[in-house]
Amino acid sequence: MTKLQELLALGQSVWYDNISREVLDSGEMQALIDAGVVGVTSNPSIFKKAIADSHHYDAEIRTLSGAGKSTEEIYEALALADIARAADLFRPVYEASDGLDGYVSIEVDPNLAHDTAVTISEARRLFKALNRPNIMIKVPATAAGVPAVETLIGEGINVNVTLMFSLQHYEDVAYAYIRGLQKLAANGGDLSRVASVASFFVSRIDTAVDKALAASGDDEALALQGQIAVANAKNAYGRFQDIFSSPDWDELAAQGARVQRPLWASTSTKNPAYPDTLYVDTLIGQHTVNTMPPETVDAFIDHGTVASTLTRDQDEAEEMVAYLDDLSIDFNAITQKLQDDGVQSFSDAFKALMKAIDEKKTALQPA
Repeated sequence: MTKLQELLALGQSVWYDNISREVLDSGEMQALIDAGVVGVTSNPSIFKKAIADSHHYDAEIRTLSGAGKSTEEIYEALALADIARAADLFRPVYEASDGLDGYVSIEVDPNLAHDTAVTISEARRLFKALNRPNIMIKVPATAAGVPAVETLIGEGINVNVTLMFSLQHYEDVAYAYIRGLQKLAANGGDLSRVASVASFFVSRIDTAVDKALAASGDDEALALQGQIAVANAKNAYGRFQDIFSSPDWDELAAQGARVQRPLWASTSTKNPAYPDTLYVDTLIGQHTVNTMPPETVDAFIDHGTVASTLTRDQDEAEEMVAYLDDLSIDFNAITQKLQDDGVQSFSDAFKALMKAIDEKKTALQPA
């Protein structure tokens, strides 16, 4: 049994935070499935690296460009082809887990993060175009994204809610999921066939908070460096346990509804002084997903520690985050800025990807 399979036995699923034509063509993705990876996530930055920084898509770009397709149409054709292939590879996982795992996520255009109606429309279109039950549409947990989540879940569309940093973000998303399921139930939908994860970002918290702790000039504060991100995630898991044991939830569960699992995202360690498996080893628990980039998967397989750690020291985790107030560190402001910056970062990556495809179109034209 691999370490990834051992995690699955403890109730945590490992999803791969990466996709590319090379990984699909080489058999690497199938090898990851065999090793215990049970899902895939993607984002504009991942597709930018896959498409712009390799030659694996050049022939198709040349063909599509020659057929008169626009830059945006070329991107979508390439991305949907990869997502569909991955979804077909993971379909046996989906079937064997009765719809718990085996999902492949694709993000709605991040430039729509503040437009509820168009986000809903695009999510519907992508879900229909891919036409596979193990597709998840990624929607950001912005003020505009949260009502979109409710609507989409109410229509039976699987949603990966992304870019959550605060407990408020988490609560808004969890309750949107519940309201969506209530709508689906009221319309006679099958609650057991819709799934969602709440993607709570981890490492970026430490990157931001560590700077604030260093600037505080407090010796005790320095001892908290590298700990707030994990504490924040543990607090979110505590809210998950409360929300998904409530009477409202019990009523939905009786109709076959699945919990919206917390997903730990941004789990590669940004600070080289910290262990490279920090955001895996410390966040292992039931009903969760950890989406790991390639280097984190390799590191965990090599020297990660498999043990149920997520519910350890939860009271201490709350105290750690609360202590930030004593240091006059506005944690809510930090987490909101992280979400705003995350939306902008994905938007910038998407624009850079469009630019790179446009340049490839020109470079690949026959002489």
